[in-house]
Amino acid sequence: MAEKFKHISESHLKGYIKNVLLTVGLPENDSDIVAGLMSDADMIGSDAHGVFRLPQYVKRLIAGGINKIPNIVIEKEKNSMAVINGDNGMGHLVMERAANIAVKKAKENGVAWVGANSSNHAGPASLYARIPLKNDMIGIYVAVGSSNHVPPWGGKDMLLSTNPIAITVPSNERPPIILDMATTVAAYGKVKEKLQRKEEMPVGWMIDKQGMPLTDPSKSNEGFLLPIGEAKGYGLALMFGILAGTLNGAAFGKAVVDFNADATSFTNTGHFIIAIDIAAFIDVSLFKNNIDEVWSQMKGSALLPGFDEIRLPGERSHKIYQDRKVNGVPIHSNLKNALDNISNELNIQKIF
Repeated sequence: MAEKFKHISESHLKGYIKNVLLTVGLPENDSDIVAGLMSDADMIGSDAHGVFRLPQYVKRLIAGGINKIPNIVIEKEKNSMAVINGDNGMGHLVMERAANIAVKKAKENGVAWVGANSSNHAGPASLYARIPLKNDMIGIYVAVGSSNHVPPWGGKDMLLSTNPIAITVPSNERPPIILDMATTVAAYGKVKEKLQRKEEMPVGWMIDKQGMPLTDPSKSNEGFLLPIGEAKGYGLALMFGILAGTLNGAAFGKAVVDFNADATSFTNTGHFIIAIDIAAFIDVSLFKNNIDEVWSQMKGSALLPGFDEIRLPGERSHKIYQDRKVNGVPIHSNLKNALDNISNELNIQKIF
């Protein structure tokens, strides 16, 4: 039996992605930024949002659905906020710019909120919340998902997406606490990953329009994703969509374009990033030591039967990152086939 996975180094992965992006027309610096963020996604275990998404991005870039040379500008601005127009550029470029603006403003004002419109899919939420984290800040990121797979609670019309949130909190000796979650039980990228790997979905991810469990990812268009906590998850998806979409003049509800199925339409994806300068509230060292104590208290909790460990948000991705730094990123054979198709189409070297 052929081996399902082959491991490659972070630098090799980034180099391949950058070469693809350069070949389809992204400028050198933009290609470097996007490739770095995409390989970061794989390094932290967000496998459905890293190189896995490259075929989709390439398709949209070639078809004109994404602007290869965007003019990303600030549309509106005050001391502690801004709204930026991404000019239909790669979402990674838009939100990397937004996060850095938020950090700069937070250093000056304590807290900053930067929204974005005219953007695109940008990978996993935590990528951008980690930018304030590197500056001893708390980061909060929310986006309108890039396709609607969720109805309002009790309905059938697909009016909502997975609308993810990430919150990052720095610590001292412990790994940072990093929450990165969709408002659905599973992100749609995981459904796509199951489809590529020819694996069934677990019961509880999706149901069909008769309310029965749906486990065949090839039939995902016959059902919908389930929100976390039933009506509560629907409420979160709704409010996040308003804050990341409607407030920024970006798409929400019926206006959301399914970028999985449409390679040419303007998606007008909306996001926002908040940076909170810890030093404006409390001594940074004291705060980080206190977060270490939070770690100890959570990890020290008495366990229910059937559990062998308490895990904190971000602990798994931290361990994956450490492992992949040493052993490389696993590339599934079916993903390699999809990437090889890109390489053949562009007449460039294959990933391996």
